[in-house]
Amino acid sequence: MSFKAMRRRSRRRSSTTRRRSENSRFDEFGFALTKRKDQKLHHRSHDYSFPQLSSVRVKELCELLSYWNDASFICKSQIERFIRMGVPPSLRGRVWKCLLAIDSLRESSAFSYQKCLLEVRGPLVDLGVSEYGILSAIATLSDTEHHLGLNHGRTTSSPEPRYSTEDITLFRQIALDLQRSFPTHRSLMGDSPEAIEGQAKLFRVLIAYGKYSPQVGYSQGMSYLAAVLLMQLGEEEAFWALAALLDKPKYLTELFDLSLAKVQHQAKVFDQFLKHRKPQLSQHMESVGVLSVHFVMPWFLTLFTSLPCWDSVLAVWDLIILHGLSAVFRTALTIVELLEPRLMELNDEGAVLPLLLRVPVDVAQYAVLIPALWNTEVQDWELKCMSSLVLDESHHGPVSVARTKGVLTRMMRLAQRYLLNPMGRNRAEAKPSQTQAKPRQRSPAPGRVFRSRTSSSLTQARIRTRRRSQQRGGAQQPVGHGTGGDVAVTDAAGSSDGSEPTLKRTCTGPSGKASGHRSNSLVQPIRVKSLRLLRSSKNPLGQISPSSSVLPPSLRSSTLPPSSSSIAPSPSPPSSSSGEQQDTPRTALIKELSSRHQTSVPFGNARESALI
Repeated sequence: MSFKAMRRRSRRRSSTTRRRSENSRFDEFGFALTKRKDQKLHHRSHDYSFPQLSSVRVKELCELLSYWNDASFICKSQIERFIRMGVPPSLRGRVWKCLLAIDSLRESSAFSYQKCLLEVRGPLVDLGVSEYGILSAIATLSDTEHHLGLNHGRTTSSPEPRYSTEDITLFRQIALDLQRSFPTHRSLMGDSPEAIEGQAKLFRVLIAYGKYSPQVGYSQGMSYLAAVLLMQLGEEEAFWALAALLDKPKYLTELFDLSLAKVQHQAKVFDQFLKHRKPQLSQHMESVGVLSVHFVMPWFLTLFTSLPCWDSVLAVWDLIILHGLSAVFRTALTIVELLEPRLMELNDEGAVLPLLLRVPVDVAQYAVLIPALWNTEVQDWELKCMSSLVLDESHHGPVSVARTKGVLTRMMRLAQRYLLNPMGRNRAEAKPSQTQAKPRQRSPAPGRVFRSRTSSSLTQARIRTRRRSQQRGGAQQPVGHGTGGDVAVTDAAGSSDGSEPTLKRTCTGPSGKASGHRSNSLVQPIRVKSLRLLRSSKNPLGQISPSSSVLPPSLRSSTLPPSSSSIAPSPSPPSSSSGEQQDTPRTALIKELSSRHQTSVPFGNARESALI
């Protein structure tokens, strides 16, 4: 073998060894491996405990993603099952892409990512700035911004530049945040070609979103979100995923704005939520001097990317992309609950706040945090109630001890607004009063069938009442069609004392039982009300004259054939001037029921309204 061939072979071996050593410097998620003493400095742990799915489960997840339908409940329930088991790192990008509906968002939007980049490169060239030289870009942009500030308002003969002061401020702020975003990840670390390209991608994605949504623009914390998305997706896919997270109401719309007012409001909401769920811990932290806004805002703005265990961070992101903003509050509450025993033992602000901002590894590891996260429940109505309380306090001032009862009352009212349906509650209150005797059977058309059954029952009752009144003087005669249910009109304590008569039903046949089952709850109150009106007459014997205003005109001159009752007889009324016999209250009611049946007067007309 010649000397040149040996030299080429040694070069290949050295390059292969160099690549292996470079790869061995990073863990499976791309973070630089550091010594044990330096891990505490960077607050990053490389001892991962996320579960590994079997090949069968991985194949099932691939099949689910291949026929994914965002509108399908089955797909969403199945994807939640896989997220609970643990998403494989190789498929996480596809899962996020499906849940965020990136393709549909890109197709429905008129915004073009590539066209936006072409428009942005013009001002960058004029400024002498390149996305591939971030450090030099920061100095150049700072000098240009200072120069524009000094020459503001002066007229110059130079041509109008293609950039504005707002563009320079945006470029400079993004360039500054790139230096603080995951400085130990291989895609953003150092001056390697991969790191330079990674920083350029992150710079372009953030600038494009600032142009895509000017009302939101760029705010602190977005660089962390875009960097995590770039670790899982391509450049343009990461941009549309960021747009979905920040623009869809389900996700982070209520967290990001130019003035950071939204995230401050959500921090106050979490403070109220913590008082609701953990009153003792909240009171202890207030006594120490630590407010929720001190640690919740960094958590919310970076979506918990400061946790030391990256497998836990990705699992938290899986849940947030699945459930939205409620999962953000759910994660924060879980971390506080896991740290509660340690926080209750600390009485110094200098010890409590660092514990919350730098969550210990034994709490943040996957085997501890993620099972506790799935066991924690946060309802949307709770967050809405707390948000309403925060808005109410902002208008009426902080809640004092004297107003505690009023705050609880408002909270209960808000909870009822989101938990109870007023129409359903009214129906639930009215239903027992209508079915006190026996429950009515349900039917496909309850309104129509119930009215027809009630009218039928009333008609049968009138027939039986008329026939029974004709048998008062002698023995009972067979009535109509066999042994139907009879209705006997009796007096509770004799009619001579003017007491209220009662209607007594003797259901001896199947038709009587059916009619009693159907109409007992409504017919009985109508009859009692009619008899009460009859009893309230001025006649001391409980009798009603034909000229009474209670009865309709047709009944004031009508009479029935004389008959005797099977019960105690009522006093005979005196004869009128025309020779007609006056009616007793019982006889007047029987006459009314009989005339209705003969003339087929419908239920609920003017004549019956006058009687009832």
